[in-house]
Amino acid sequence: MIKTDNKGQITVELLLLLSFTFISIIALTNIISDANEVNIAMAAARNGAFEGASSNGLAIYPKDTFDNYSKDKRKEGLFNMKNIKIIKIAQTFKGKDNFNKTRIQLKVYASSKIIKTKEEKESAGDRINYNMRRAITNSFKTENISNRLFNPAFSDSYSFTTANVEWV
Repeated sequence: MIKTDNKGQITVELLLLLSFTFISIIALTNIISDANEVNIAMAAARNGAFEGASSNGLAIYPKDTFDNYSKDKRKEGLFNMKNIKIIKIAQTFKGKDNFNKTRIQLKVYASSKIIKTKEEKESAGDRINYNMRRAITNSFKTENISNRLFNPAFSDSYSFTTANVEWV
């Protein structure tokens, strides 16, 4: 003869197990989505940095920048092709910003045997940083809430700024 549970204890234990599982899934989903957002931003920043280094390496400039550099004899070297290597991109969490988003500062480490002067390093670094921020805003479709230079670049939960490129 089979005994049946007349007290409902199995049902209560099952409900507790299911509720614990449900709460755990919700908590893990939140953590995973935040990590995924940072990973997407870092991948976009990497692509942007390589795009900025490539466009600098090929000496491609917008017309306004080209005209500006053409007038300054100290910037003649900027028109030559360069080989820029991105070493790494570091991220530093800087707390909350004015928009109540977590602020992350990105810093690129790059090297080039051809880029020597301070002006060339600043120009190449600005191009790399601009392309990184632009790539982040394009990834999250937040171009409309940032300024013309995409500084800061926004995602849903984070704002990204860039430090000056460090040349090694």
